Amino acid sequence: MTQVPAGPSIASVADLLAVAYRIEADAVQRYTLLADQMQAHNNAELMHIFRDLARAEGLHAEEICRLSGDPALLERAQSLTDWPEGESPEEADLGATHYLMTPWHALQLSLQCEKRALEFFSSVVETTRDPKVKEMAAEFVEEEAEHVNLVYRLLRKYPRPTGSWPDDSDTARAQD
Repeated sequence: MTQVPAGPSIASVADLLAVAYRIEADAVQRYTLLADQMQAHNNAELMHIFRDLARAEGLHAEEICRLSGDPALLERAQSLTDWPEGESPEEADLGATHYLMTPWHALQLSLQCEKRALEFFSSVVETTRDPKVKEMAAEFVEEEAEHVNLVYRLLRKYPRPTGSWPDDSDTARAQD
């Protein structure tokens, strides 16, 4: 099992929605950063995959925003989500990236993010005493479980790369 980041205290459905929004927004930001990095390294295939992941997470963030109906959702999200480890559950680990990574690697990275989000919302279901929070968190559990299954299905399209995948035939040269 992946490690679930310790999360903020959730006292209401409004808090849960704010935290869920922040998780999705953080994922958008991280996937966009990775897409930009892959573009800079001329890895167009991964640039497109990371942009697609950012777009999907953005749709989830927009849906949570609509569901919330709270004009102060962003402010609430920022005040509630000071993650002890510095990163929310769906933020991809930058240390696990490489400019020569393959779609298989990108999807493995995404899978870990989705699993952490699933575990986070599962922990909310297990620990909250508020029935409304429990019900809403259970909906997020179902959604994240669907995302995990989707990534597994996508992984079937891409074979696991050989051990030589990070070999760069274009050696670096000093600039004059």
